[in-house]
Amino acid sequence: MSAAHFDVIVIGAGHAGLEAALASARLGHRVLVLTINLENICLMPCNPSIGGSAKGHLVREIDALGGEMGRTIDRTLLQIRTLNRKKGPAIQALRAQADKILYQVEMKKVLEKELRIYLRQGVVSEILEHNCAAVGVKTLTGQTYHSKAVIVTTGTFLNGRCHIGQTILKAGRIGEPPSHHLAENLRSFGIKRSRLKTGTPPRILSSSIDYKELETQEGETPPPHFSFLTDSVSVKQVPCHLTQTTERTREMVLSNFHLSPLYSGQIKGVGPRYCPSIEDKFQKFPEKKSHLLYLEPESRFNQEVYLQGFSTSLPHDLQVRLVHTLPGLGNAKVLRPGYAVEYDSFNPVQLFPSLESKVLENLFFAGQINGTSGYEEAAGQGIVAGINCSRKLYGLAPIAIRRENSYIGVMIQDLVTRGTEEPYRMFSSLVEHRTYIRHDNADARLTPLSFEIGLASPERYKRLEEKRKSIEKLHACLKSNKVNHKALCDSPILTSSFSEKKSLSELLRRPEINLFSLRGIRDDLDNLLDDFPHNVRKEAEIEIKYEGYIRKQREVLKRREDLSALGIPSNFDYNTIPALSFEGREKLCKIRPVDVAQASIIAGVRQSDLALLVSYLRRENAV
Repeated sequence: MSAAHFDVIVIGAGHAGLEAALASARLGHRVLVLTINLENICLMPCNPSIGGSAKGHLVREIDALGGEMGRTIDRTLLQIRTLNRKKGPAIQALRAQADKILYQVEMKKVLEKELRIYLRQGVVSEILEHNCAAVGVKTLTGQTYHSKAVIVTTGTFLNGRCHIGQTILKAGRIGEPPSHHLAENLRSFGIKRSRLKTGTPPRILSSSIDYKELETQEGETPPPHFSFLTDSVSVKQVPCHLTQTTERTREMVLSNFHLSPLYSGQIKGVGPRYCPSIEDKFQKFPEKKSHLLYLEPESRFNQEVYLQGFSTSLPHDLQVRLVHTLPGLGNAKVLRPGYAVEYDSFNPVQLFPSLESKVLENLFFAGQINGTSGYEEAAGQGIVAGINCSRKLYGLAPIAIRRENSYIGVMIQDLVTRGTEEPYRMFSSLVEHRTYIRHDNADARLTPLSFEIGLASPERYKRLEEKRKSIEKLHACLKSNKVNHKALCDSPILTSSFSEKKSLSELLRRPEINLFSLRGIRDDLDNLLDDFPHNVRKEAEIEIKYEGYIRKQREVLKRREDLSALGIPSNFDYNTIPALSFEGREKLCKIRPVDVAQASIIAGVRQSDLALLVSYLRRENAV
C-alpha cells in the first residue's frame, strides 16, 4: 500500500480529532492525522479545565466508551472538585483544573504511541470527492492523501478572525493561521455555513496577584477521578482563588461599549448564550452589580493564571485597566489579552446521527465545526464520529449512542435534529431522564456497548463486572441487616419511629438517612461498609434511594427504544400519509429523521403526526 493511502484521514488534532483518530485506529484502521501545528495537539486555548456541570457527564461517558480524555486529566490535573454536592446525584459532576502544558504533552504522547496513527503537519485545502463520496484530501503545499473516509474536526480555524478592540487578526486562534480554502471547498459541495463566535479572558502573572485579598478555593479531599480505570489521584492539588467585579469595573465597561467589537457591529458571529463576555454580563444583566470571577492556575510549569468569567474582546489597554479594578489585582500584570474569535461552522442538520454528512458520503464532522462549544462536547462527538466512521468502513451499523442512554446521545440528537443558531453547550436540563443517566453509572450504560464493538478493553469490562457484583453484594447486605427503632435512638439520626424491624435498605429510602449516618447505629456496620469502595457505596445508595424514579424512567426509555427500532427509509415519501399536518410534513421532509425516536423531537411534528407515522411504518413492515 502506498504511503499516501490511508483508511481514515482526520483533519485537526484538537479534542475531537484526537478521540476520533484513536477510536478509528483502535478499531483496526490506518489513520492519518493532519494538523496545522503538531506542537498544539489538544491545546487548551480557552479555559484550562475539564468537566463541569453536565460536561463532567460527557467526560465520564467518553471514558466509559474507551476514550482518552478522562484518563489524561486524572494524570495531569491541578485540582478537582465535585460540583453540586448539596443537590441530587442526577446533576452532580466533576470539574478538574488542568495543567494545560502537561495535558497537551500527555495527549501528544498517546497519539504518537498508537501504532496505526500517522501524524503529519499540514493545512488541508480540499476534500477529494468521487461519485459523491469523500476519497481523500489535498493540502496547501500540494500533498495528496487518499482514504476511504475523512473526519473534519477543524475547531475555530475555518475562516477564523480574532478581535481585540478594533484590531482584527486572521487566525484560528492568536498566533495560528486560519483555513480559508477548506471552508470554501466545503461550501462548494452544498454544505450550509453559519458564523459563530467564542472568546477567552486575559491571563495574569501569578506573582503580581495579591492573594491575601482573595478567597481561596481548595480541591476536594480525597480527590475523586474521572476515569473508571483510575485507582486514585496522587498529585498534590493547587488552590484556586475568587474575586469579583466592582462598581468601578461596571462603570468602565458601560462607558466603553463603543469600543467593543461585539456592540460596534465588527463581530457578526453569534456568541455563546451561557458563557457571556464581561461586556455582555453588564449589558444583559443591568440589575446585577457584581459578577464572581475565578483565578485559575494554568500549569505547574508557568505563572499564567486564567481569569475565569472575564472573557472580553475590548482593546488591550482597556483590558489592563479593567483588571486593575478587581480586588487582589490592583497591580496585576496582564501577560496576554483576552480576545474573541469568529469562525465558520456548518449546519449539523445536514448530518446523520452517526455524524456522517448527508451531502457527501464517508465525510464525517465532529466538534466546534458542528456548532458546539467546549472541549468535552467536541471530544464526545469525536469518539462517536471515529467509531461510526470505522464501522461504516466495515459495513456495520452505527453504534447505538442515543438520547435514551447518554448525554452524548442527547447532544448529537439535538444537533442533527434541531440544529443550532448559537454555540451549543451541554446542560443537565436538556436530558429528560437524568436520574437514570448519571455520571456515576456511565460505565454501566456504555461500556458493554463499547466492549461489544471492540473498543472498550477487556480490563475495562472486567472492572465493570466486578463493580456490579460488589453493588449487588452490598444491596444484599443492606437488605438482610435489620434494626429496630431503639438502635436509632442512640444515634444523631432524626427520623420518624417504627414498630417492626426495618432493613437498612428500607431506612435508606428516607431522605434524612444516608449510608454515612447509618455507620454509628451498630458496631459491626462500620466494618461491613468499609469492605466496599466509595464508588460502590455511592452507586448502591443512589439505586436504593431513587429506585422508584429510576424504574419509571427505564420504562419510558424502553418505549423510546421501541421508537428507535422503527427506522424510516432515507427516501421515504411523507406524501403517502395524507393526514399529516402541513408543518409536520414540511419538517419531516427537511430533517429526514432516521427513526421515529428522532422524529419525535422535531419542533412542529405533532403527536398525531407521530401516531400516523408509527401506524404506517408498522403496517408497511407487517406486509
